Amino acid sequence: MALDTAVPNQQEDGRVGSAGALIRLEEVSKIYRAGPNEEIRALDRVNMTIEAGEFVAVMGPSSAGKTTLMNVLGCLDPPSEGRYFLDGTDVSDYSQRELARIRGSKVGCVFQSFNLIPRTSASRNVELPLVYAGIRDRTARASRALEQVGLSDRMKHMPSQLSGGQQQRVCIARALVADPMILVADEPTGALDSVTGREIIKLLVALHEAGRTVVLITHEKEEARVADRVIHLRDGRLIDN
Repeated sequence: MALDTAVPNQQEDGRVGSAGALIRLEEVSKIYRAGPNEEIRALDRVNMTIEAGEFVAVMGPSSAGKTTLMNVLGCLDPPSEGRYFLDGTDVSDYSQRELARIRGSKVGCVFQSFNLIPRTSASRNVELPLVYAGIRDRTARASRALEQVGLSDRMKHMPSQLSGGQQQRVCIARALVADPMILVADEPTGALDSVTGREIIKLLVALHEAGRTVVLITHEKEEARVADRVIHLRDGRLIDN
């Protein structure tokens, strides 16, 4: 996973870091047009790296750019400016189809709103990324992913038959089913009560301890404490701790 050796060491404030990084952003901006003469910089010249095996928390107030950063890291949306290197490959100019292929193999995304198909079983919901990727042996893979998140006894249940915490576990299993290198979770406890939320954070910690690279988007200081490193965003920019 070697990258450009000219890149200096990563600091806690998110500055560009060492060679061999799994994720590297160079001057990345995400710009939305609000009118012919107005633009909104949701991300503004962000430089950061994340090493393989790290657990990184990204914090900031509302409208700081956290979800926009998650969308870029998760290959859901390309940057407007700058370069995004993922596992040594510049994916900055990839098409939506190419980004979808990357999501199917290297990045798994977990969302605050569970985004489950209501009339489809937990197992079938988890299989969806494999369907889009044309991968066979989907049932066995989905079963293994659900076992990883402690839902081996809920595979045939519909979302309406699951608690909020169980639905989020299904979402995490769906993100894991293709065995991605990186798990990006955007406010995964935001729709849950505090006790259930802590259980989800413990699950993310366990996945990290098993070797997964985890990026947690959160505004909760208590949740961020479990990470190896905390990156702070404000107004689309990285700031010092």
